[in-house]
Amino acid sequence: MKTRKIVLRMLVPVLAILAMGPAYGQGHAAGGNEIEDMKTKTIQLHIEGGKIFTAVLADNSSAEALAALLAKGDVVIRMEDYARMEKVGPLGTDLPRNDRHTTTSAGDLILYLGNQFVIYYDSNTWSFTRLGKIEGVDRDELLSALGKGDVTVRLSLD
Repeated sequence: MKTRKIVLRMLVPVLAILAMGPAYGQGHAAGGNEIEDMKTKTIQLHIEGGKIFTAVLADNSSAEALAALLAKGDVVIRMEDYARMEKVGPLGTDLPRNDRHTTTSAGDLILYLGNQFVIYYDSNTWSFTRLGKIEGVDRDELLSALGKGDVTVRLSLD
């Protein structure tokens, strides 16, 4: 019984670190600057009409490629409403795909077919590549900013 308690005391901190996910280990084990890493993982979406949203990028090669593209300059996308759940428009280039069975929610940024940028304001389930998530936004706020028809969105590094 005493040995079990000792083992549990040793395991709890290890399990807590593992529960924090890969982002914790990457920043610390590599000796990276955690604040610098966070800055490179956010982008801004400038919506036609003046609204600006900040999004945290996903941890995959698709989001890394998007950040590298934006490091060369802003990307402007003319987006159309599709199926009353999303705005979609061409990126003008192909990014690597990391498709996974995904259920979206308001604020999800998705790469579709490797070259279409999608902002979800409602839910959908399909095989998508997650690019990121707009922080602190709900369906109504997104709909208000994006409007009912076509909209131009400018992506930039934060």
